[in-house]
Amino acid sequence: MIGVGVIGYGYWGPNMVRNFSEIAEARVVAVCERDAERRALVERRYPSVRTTADRSELLADPDIDAVVIATPVDSHFPLALEALQAGKHVLVEKPMTESAEQGERLIDEAARRNLVLLVDHTFIYTGAVQKTRELVESGVLGDIYYYDSTRINLGLFQHDVDVIWDLATHDLSILDHVLDARPVAVSATGTSHVPGSPENVAYITVYFDGNTIAHVNVNWLSPVKLRRTLIGGTKKMVVYDDLEPSEKIKVYDTGITLTDDPRQIYNMLVGYRTGDMWAPKLNGTEALRAEAGHFVDCVLGRAKPITGGDMGLRVVRLAEAATASMKRQGEPVSLDPMP
Repeated sequence: MIGVGVIGYGYWGPNMVRNFSEIAEARVVAVCERDAERRALVERRYPSVRTTADRSELLADPDIDAVVIATPVDSHFPLALEALQAGKHVLVEKPMTESAEQGERLIDEAARRNLVLLVDHTFIYTGAVQKTRELVESGVLGDIYYYDSTRINLGLFQHDVDVIWDLATHDLSILDHVLDARPVAVSATGTSHVPGSPENVAYITVYFDGNTIAHVNVNWLSPVKLRRTLIGGTKKMVVYDDLEPSEKIKVYDTGITLTDDPRQIYNMLVGYRTGDMWAPKLNGTEALRAEAGHFVDCVLGRAKPITGGDMGLRVVRLAEAATASMKRQGEPVSLDPMP
């Protein structure tokens, strides 16, 4: 039985507590939350779970084997480092840290102590993203031409991070998980429409080895909520709509055919192909439930982290590069090779 402690019971913490409470091989031992009203809510919902306002008390508890960090981004590094140094396995919300340097430090600390470090890139554990990865790996889509995503809504405005670190990190993690290609450069533009606040609109382009390209549109200032991704391949194309209640993934037998036949030199060299559409069956398990179960399996030594520290670091590096490019009005930022 894995004893779990949760730090933070604000926006995401309740989901973490609920999902870990439903895992047979895990037990939520304690929740650390500074707000007295939020602590009282935990006590009413989960009478067997202890609460505290002092994280040192939680980290010192010998019944706690793993710590879940569900707090603002600027606290991720100090809290995760303190938990690792206390000998606890760590699951930390995305993005893992505010900088690549901090991420490297956490990875080194976890490796040195032989502890699990998992990053809460929840979308990776959805049936839709799992199926998309399967389609790409199987070659059904062919070579990937592009990834085009729109992730917009009205709010929730953040005060500590810009819209890239809040929303685009979802797509950056999906890109890392799904595409078998190395990003070589990032370009981004964006702006803030609220004085003194981080950028609330951004457009990001990620360039990969070969001719694969990705574009991500993120926005806190949209009148509608959209979560739609298009992936185009040489054989087939995918539309992934996360807000679709049933058929979140649709595969289209649509594309182009090219010819280098010299007899066609005076004709159009691109032919268009339109075929059937099909919607594959997806795993319906709640993503966070799957992630929580995976974390427990990793702690028990039965699995290797899917969204471990290395992946979390790659996403942070991409977000850092995108932010740097945005500050320079879209000037491309080259990326060093990432493991």
